[in-house]
Amino acid sequence: MTTQEAQARILTASREIKADAGTIFELIADPAVQPSWDGNDNLGEAAPGQRVHGVGQIFVMTLGSGSVRDNRVVEFTEGRLIAWMPGDVGQEPAGHLWRWELEPVDETRTLVTHTYDWTGLPDDSPEPRITRARSTTTDMLRASLDRLAALAEGS
Repeated sequence: MTTQEAQARILTASREIKADAGTIFELIADPAVQPSWDGNDNLGEAAPGQRVHGVGQIFVMTLGSGSVRDNRVVEFTEGRLIAWMPGDVGQEPAGHLWRWELEPVDETRTLVTHTYDWTGLPDDSPEPRITRARSTTTDMLRASLDRLAALAEGS
């Protein structure tokens, strides 16, 4: 894969949200809440009680299609950073990563950066997975940020 191809597989969007980092982080770190702000319209539901607390943790999400995914947390700093890699239940992650970075601007505003990185997704992955990765856009990431902002600013 060339550098240009790799760069095309990393999408990022940022937005300042009028809420403190802790409030926003709770909405991201609780998988049961994630479908309410998912701008990809891909998430169905997650059982309550799976709040993420550290690297290595796996939370389970049912997609809107009915498929179930294990999501392995690979980066974590409480209140500031969380990233996970989804995969089929009981399998290693497929090779794509969802990351959320929170940077407090002040006590009531936070810059939130959302990244989708599929550089690790092998080209010989099942076609539905590659098609879905290719169809993900920065507009979808922005939609997640906008929905997250609406929830955080309303709480």
